[in-house]
Amino acid sequence: MTAKVSVIIPCYCCSKTIERAVVSVVNQTIRPYELILVNDASTDNTINVIMRLKSQYGGWIKIVDLQKNVGAATARNKGWSFATQPYIAFLDSDDAWHNRKIEIQYQYMINNPDIAMSGHLFRDMSYNAIDSLNWPVELTSEKKITWSQILVRNPFVTPSVMLKRDIPFRFFEGKRHLDDHLLWIEIIYADLLTIKLNTDLAAVYKPMYGASGLSSNMWLMEKAELFNYKYLYHKKKIKFYQYALLQCFSLAKFFRRLLIVHLFR
Repeated sequence: MTAKVSVIIPCYCCSKTIERAVVSVVNQTIRPYELILVNDASTDNTINVIMRLKSQYGGWIKIVDLQKNVGAATARNKGWSFATQPYIAFLDSDDAWHNRKIEIQYQYMINNPDIAMSGHLFRDMSYNAIDSLNWPVELTSEKKITWSQILVRNPFVTPSVMLKRDIPFRFFEGKRHLDDHLLWIEIIYADLLTIKLNTDLAAVYKPMYGASGLSSNMWLMEKAELFNYKYLYHKKKIKFYQYALLQCFSLAKFFRRLLIVHLFR
């Protein structure tokens, strides 16, 4: 059986981790129809690695080779434009999926066709990495993500999200930080039903902040969140008092995180 899902992985200088991500898709109990690897003008050996993986695992893997580096948001949009299936799932090149991720999430989505987007929990592998991606999982509950919840906190890591391909929104072109949160916000603002599944189906190998990778540059991440709120205000999706409160709340979170990182160095 094949799931009607297009999986998109943006690839930038990820020659050391992309195979783990791809193999976690290959090993799904229900394989997605296609895997789209978007090489974002990598300067290392990434293109050769993904070409080898395509040769090894077959024609259901597609490669989009960008000649100019555009960032993960635009790379995901480019992969989205090549997707052929009614559902899209995202995975990052340095993360991986539980073996039953597609089976559980896709089945939930097709059983609930009114849902536009779903996400789920994840396991933090940065401090306790394990070899197996087949830990015991069970979908015990789910909850709707509301407008007020999505404004103050990003409920999903990108590798947890599956959504309908034909929704009328995309990642913010050229945005290199927190583009995912802004997309989720726009989807929920449009009153498209969004659900969080209470089961951990993704493995994230880098800490959410204070480590290498995009999430490590905390001030750039903070500026990106402040930009998101400014963008929503100018688009008249939030009122001025909400904009002011969200800016203050965001800065408070930033200084708290900064303190935590410095205390535990």
